[in-house]
Amino acid sequence: MPSQDAPVRIGVQLQPQHAEYPTLRDTLLRLEDLGVDIAFNWDHFYPLSGERDGLHFEGWTMLAAWAEQTERVEIGPLVTCNSYRNPDLLADMARTVDHISAKPAPDGTPGTGRLIFGIGSGWFRRDYDEYGYEFGTAGSRLDALAEAMPRIKRRWQKLNPAPTRDIPVLIGGGGERKTLRIVAEHADIWHSFSDSDTLRHKLGVLDGWCETVGRDRDEITISVEPSRTASRSELDEFHSLGARLYTLSISAPHYDWDSVHRLLQWRDAVNG
Repeated sequence: MPSQDAPVRIGVQLQPQHAEYPTLRDTLLRLEDLGVDIAFNWDHFYPLSGERDGLHFEGWTMLAAWAEQTERVEIGPLVTCNSYRNPDLLADMARTVDHISAKPAPDGTPGTGRLIFGIGSGWFRRDYDEYGYEFGTAGSRLDALAEAMPRIKRRWQKLNPAPTRDIPVLIGGGGERKTLRIVAEHADIWHSFSDSDTLRHKLGVLDGWCETVGRDRDEITISVEPSRTASRSELDEFHSLGARLYTLSISAPHYDWDSVHRLLQWRDAVNG
């Protein structure tokens, strides 16, 4: 479990749907001004809710723009789909966004990048069918992710210039036989979609995989996605289980600013 004094951090997934880009940009800047720690988007090609063929933008080109448009907030996909790009190319894209996001210090010394590399095996069938990717099975997609992760990390070691830091890897999902093993082997952050009871169980499974692969589970930040209406006691329960990253999703046409404010207020109270 992470150290009890590890600070809580707040992420907001700004869903890149149902809005023109200027609205997305202005919303991102408002999130940074409010003090959100991480701004995520996603890696899909169509809306996941609302009008099926509504406005939508591609995630990685957007992240490059976010890297230039922001100063402090970390950025990343929640999550990029391993299936959509050659792993070495994906590593190079991530390294490039990492450098774009590194703002020089006032004295001119190089800055440190702000990219969090969220990745998963993919699930949205329409993305695959419309763009000509082989959908396969959940198992085959997870096997491909397991094969891709070492390639991505090797490519980061080969690139010139190298990434500005060891880019944090976030892996999402809770599959006990494959996903959590990949988390144990490769993730700096595990993003869970669980309620507190399920999270408690999954953490036990993750502990087992960490022991199997020789990993200290304290090295992995636990990330959760509480409901918009989560009470203080529900958030506190996640915290007691070791969760230190809390992410809320917002989407046009009606951004839920009240939920963002409540989560930030809770973070500030917990962190003191």
